[in-house]
Amino acid sequence: MAQKILLVDDEEGIRKVLGISLADRGHQVFTAESGEEALSVFRKMQPEIVLTDIKMPGMDGIELLQEIKYERPDTEVIMITGHGDMDLAIRSLKLEAIDFITKPINEDTLDIALKRAKERILMRTKLLEYTENLEQLVESKSKQLIQSERLAAIGETVAGMAHAIKNITGGLKGGMFVVEKGIELDNRKYLVQGWDIVKDNVGKVKDLAMDLLSYAKEREPDYRLCDPNRPAREVFDLMLSRADEYGVTLKANLDEALPDTWLDPEGIHRCLLNLVHNAIDACADVRSFNQACEVVVQSQGADGWAVEYQVVDNGCGMDEETREKIFNTFFSTKGTKGTGLGLMIAKKIVDEHGGVIEVESEKGRGTRVVIRLPEKEKS
Repeated sequence: MAQKILLVDDEEGIRKVLGISLADRGHQVFTAESGEEALSVFRKMQPEIVLTDIKMPGMDGIELLQEIKYERPDTEVIMITGHGDMDLAIRSLKLEAIDFITKPINEDTLDIALKRAKERILMRTKLLEYTENLEQLVESKSKQLIQSERLAAIGETVAGMAHAIKNITGGLKGGMFVVEKGIELDNRKYLVQGWDIVKDNVGKVKDLAMDLLSYAKEREPDYRLCDPNRPAREVFDLMLSRADEYGVTLKANLDEALPDTWLDPEGIHRCLLNLVHNAIDACADVRSFNQACEVVVQSQGADGWAVEYQVVDNGCGMDEETREKIFNTFFSTKGTKGTGLGLMIAKKIVDEHGGVIEVESEKGRGTRVVIRLPEKEKS
């Protein structure tokens, strides 16, 4: 395997004789009579192997070795030494020279040193090829894995949508059946009950469509400098009637001393609305046990954060397995009553703000959802 070799020696005779010997071996040989000249040739020709005398006027072989290893560490350097230069030869090996040969130069010794250098170069080349092939293989497999995950996610999403739609259509069929019975029996009570069921499920269709659009749309928060209590207060006012309908006490514990901060008030409103809605439903599930049901919406400061919101309920709570699934696509703790999109959207909104959302819950003891939003300056 022919190599480009730079031969450095201040003695012209050695350069000529050794240069002819290397050329006869099939190598492309460049020569230099000093360390300074060698660096110039090295930078221009970029040889794979450098043979350099250790002792030279000006820049000696040790200094040249250090410069070469600094600029191109993969270059193999063979040192040429005199019999009294053993300490320098050992030092050169410590500085990552591949080998050293002594004057007068023995052909067999030169061949052995060159062979070691070539083997090192070949090994490095093969390792580079292997690494590149491995990177290509990893990239190819990663693309296949990503595609498989995307297909799986699409399948899971479609299945979730189908399940949610199936629940709603089941409700619509039930309402239609009651309406038809009301018409058949001329019973106004049945007609009203059936129509209420139909209206309720039509509302679910609308909510599902809006939730899907909201979740699918990539958007930056519409930041505004505002009172962080505003979305929490609006949600509290909006959900009071629903809480009363389900026999749940809704409370607000808002820190009025919080300073105005940059956030997307509509996004946070939607997020808190979903959480409070879920909390009231969780309390409604334990109403039959004569428990005093309560949902609290809180806001407060937190170290390193602009604002912390909490929605706390003493409802049915969740076990560990359920907690791990609540932000998954279309997973709902409400059975046929929910689509699972509410918490997904809440997490998406918090993520868009660069915040965090955490859930603490215990089966039969209630749930605490904590949202922390970071400080942000309007750009």
